This record gives sequence, structure tokens and C-alpha cells, in this order.
Amino acid sequence: MTAASDRAVDQLRERILSGEYIPGERLGEVDLAAKLGVSRTPVREALRRLAAEGLVDITTNKGARVVEYPHTDLVYIFEIRARVEGLAARAAAQSATLADIDRLDGIATALKKRSESGQLEEVYRLNAEYHATLNGLAGSSVLTATVGQLIHSSVLLRTLHSFDAAARARSVNHHLEIVAALRARDPDWAEAVMHAHLLSARASLLGPRRTNAPSATSPSAPETNSNEENA
Repeated sequence: MTAASDRAVDQLRERILSGEYIPGERLGEVDLAAKLGVSRTPVREALRRLAAEGLVDITTNKGARVVEYPHTDLVYIFEIRARVEGLAARAAAQSATLADIDRLDGIATALKKRSESGQLEEVYRLNAEYHATLNGLAGSSVLTATVGQLIHSSVLLRTLHSFDAAARARSVNHHLEIVAALRARDPDWAEAVMHAHLLSARASLLGPRRTNAPSATSPSAPETNSNEENA
């Protein structure tokens, strides 16, 4: 892999996750090469690598597009994130140092302030930093890689844009409560709050689930909510 390919991956990933390229949008190699200031070869390599990350969908004879997840997959993504990041929070409660917890506390506190002042772009950045920091405390490269792909999938939806004020407040307070659980060295508490945090995010994004809807372990899933396109 060349330095040009690495730069193209980083720049294109940032543009996708920032919302510059939206789900379903075509990613033409010629256009991208011009915008990124590289030849088509690094762009082609970047698209392959981002496809492996779950951000890009490449179809023979149709080219590349920003991945667009069906509603059923979104339900599973949040369910899996809740379980896996719950495990990360549990591990962090058992192994994080006081310095680790203080750092996480600082991020959560800054996130709350930015959310209350309506600085959503800063909230996105701090939220990503918080989750990356917490997941890193689990000390598992497998867990980190798994969560990384799932987070990319949900970040594509710009989740916080679908939150009302109450949902945003609940979300940022969850971050602070997880910090409290880590300080208490209570893995059950930390895991439970992270699980609630991500299922709450799912409800805010995808809307209410049917009362007779099967669990995420069954073949079917809830119907698409009409607000999904606004996420």
C-alpha cells in the first residue's frame, strides 16, 4: 500500500463520515481522483479498503457507492453494538486506571456542554472520541475492530440529527453515568448503561418497535419508520 493510497483512504473516509457523501451516492473514480489530488490507482485501492470497512459498496459493472443499509440491518447493527460495547464497558470497569477514567470523564463533560449549546459537529467528534477511548480500555483488538465497523455503519446515519432535545440529554447523561460506573468499579452497572444507551439511540433513530415484534435473534424485524430518511 502506498502513501497516496493511505491518504486517499483517510480523506475519503472522513468525507463519507462527515456526510459530504451520503448513503447511496455514487463514488466515481475520476471525480474522486480530481478532488483528492491523486491518480485513479490510489482511489481504486481506497475504495476497496473502505468496502472492507463496510463504508462502501462495490458492484461489478456499476462501480462504487456509499453503503446504504436496509432497516432490518440497522436494527441488528444497534443490537450488536449494544452487546459488544456493553462488554467493552464491563471490561473497562474492571481494568481502567484512574487516569483513564479521568480522561473519559473530561470527554463526557465536554460533550455535555457542547450538546447543551447545540454544537452538533463537536458533539459528533467528542462522541466518537468517547466511544473509541472506552472501547480501547477493553484491551481487545478483536473487540475494537468489530465495534469500529459497527460505529462506521451508524455514524453514516448522522444519528444525533434525529434526536430531540430530551433524547440528546439522555444520551450525554448516559456517558457520564458510565464514567460513574467505572469509578465504582461496577461492571454490571457499566454494561447495563451502555446497553441502554445504544438501544435508546436505536429507538430515537428507527422509531418505536411493534409490541409484538420479535427479538433481534429472530428472522424478521420491525417495519421501516417514516422518519428514517431524516436520520
